[in-house]
Amino acid sequence: MKEIVDQVERWRKRGEKIAIATVVATRRSAPRPAGAKFAVSETGAICGSVSGGCVESDVVEQAQDVLASGVPKLLSYGISDDDALDIGLPCGGEIDVFIERFE
Repeated sequence: MKEIVDQVERWRKRGEKIAIATVVATRRSAPRPAGAKFAVSETGAICGSVSGGCVESDVVEQAQDVLASGVPKLLSYGISDDDALDIGLPCGGEIDVFIERFE
């Protein structure tokens, strides 16, 4: 967590807008626990993890939308047999991720 706090503070000092993604719920075998955080700057720089790499690329895209609109998002990620090649969690777990602008 300190790693994210320190990086976010550096971005803020440069005047960058920042979005924070937080795992707010997990089901089954989730890669990261509730409370895990992932920060995204407006330039696309990242810090932290919400899934160990499985969904971070989508979270970055969604975070850019949140930064542009100011509207937070609640996203759910998991995997089903039909979605095996889409963005998801190959571990079989599910996570809910809340993304908001950091003011």
